[in-house]
Amino acid sequence: MLSRRTLLTGSLALVFTPATAALAQSQAEWSQNYEAVSRTRIQRTATPMLSGETLAATEQTIAQYREISSRGGWQPVRGVDGLRVGAKNPAVMALRQRLIITGDLDPSAGESPIYDSYVEAGVRRFQARHGLSSTGTMTTATVAAMNVPVDVRIRQLEINAVRLRSFSGNLGSRYVSVNIPAALVETVEGGVVHTRHAAGVGKIDRQSPIMNAKVQEVNFNPFWTVPASIIRKDLIPKMQKEPNYLTENKIRIFNGSGQELSPSQVNWFSDEATRYRFRQDPGGELNSMGFVRINIPNPHGVYMHDTPSKGIFGDDFRFVSSGCVRVQNVRDYIEWLLKDTPGWSREHIDATFKSGERIDARLSQPVNIYWVYITSWATPDGLVQFRDDIYNKDGLGNAIPVASRVPTEPDEEMFLQN
Repeated sequence: MLSRRTLLTGSLALVFTPATAALAQSQAEWSQNYEAVSRTRIQRTATPMLSGETLAATEQTIAQYREISSRGGWQPVRGVDGLRVGAKNPAVMALRQRLIITGDLDPSAGESPIYDSYVEAGVRRFQARHGLSSTGTMTTATVAAMNVPVDVRIRQLEINAVRLRSFSGNLGSRYVSVNIPAALVETVEGGVVHTRHAAGVGKIDRQSPIMNAKVQEVNFNPFWTVPASIIRKDLIPKMQKEPNYLTENKIRIFNGSGQELSPSQVNWFSDEATRYRFRQDPGGELNSMGFVRINIPNPHGVYMHDTPSKGIFGDDFRFVSSGCVRVQNVRDYIEWLLKDTPGWSREHIDATFKSGERIDARLSQPVNIYWVYITSWATPDGLVQFRDDIYNKDGLGNAIPVASRVPTEPDEEMFLQN
């Protein structure tokens, strides 16, 4: 049986008050054991994803999952879509068994057909391990993740163990990792994670690259120069429908001589616009990079940055950019990057944001950064994580149903954001 640990901060923690306990008791008749429920909470580990400890835990998990497979694996769960606390359904009994097999539910939780607090906590834990919002409700994406066969999960772990092994050397005393499938940024110092940040990464058709580089500079209140690919794919079609779009979003047009042109001077029903440079003025409310750009010179022309659309960081599906990486809580991130650069205290950083002044801060010592593609891993406390193979690099085809996670509604964000 996989080891089980307690812990998780923030939205994963279950909060019970006497009032909510009384309400739960009135909804269904079951015994509440909050100590047992608390054992299903997930803990934030300080172990970096790119570490020998993570590799060893992943290899151990492969052995554990092979043992699960030898015992017949787990059966698909059916008839559980939409179930939540208080529901009574015979399918809950099979759901309990599914959660027990992977350590998301304690065997002592019993065999009741009621979707009680034990089951809800187990579902929350399972959702957290799979990068899903920990609602405790059986969503379509949750069911799809539960029904991936154990042998597919084993293969996924084996593939990613190879990837992790390639990063088992010295990555630097201070470094940053960006795990693209998890849409997650870690800052690591002295072998310990200092900060974690949700991220927005490249869309399926505009993928963030796998690469090693160095963070060299932080650009405060930057201009944004529209990439050629976005001019062709997005800007020209947008201007054909909304002629005032550039003006409203403070995007200026410059010809090859550096002269500014009016949008009315461009024929938007031709490829003329591809010959010009488009630059968006600084300003966190409109500028696609927000208040800051993190410069990491690389052949792909990508970088990291703030964003005015903070709402994306609460989504499960954060594959929304044209290849660059948007960073949540970007001030904490750049404070860590600049901690050894004289003159850049948190107070100075905040004042620079507020001033709107175009300032560049060059790191006194560049920081290694690794953009990686890890879809499954385990931590030394026994927690096993899985993410969708969004770019289909694991080679497992349709075995893992990515489609269940893709938004069905159009992206509400400003289309130009990178």
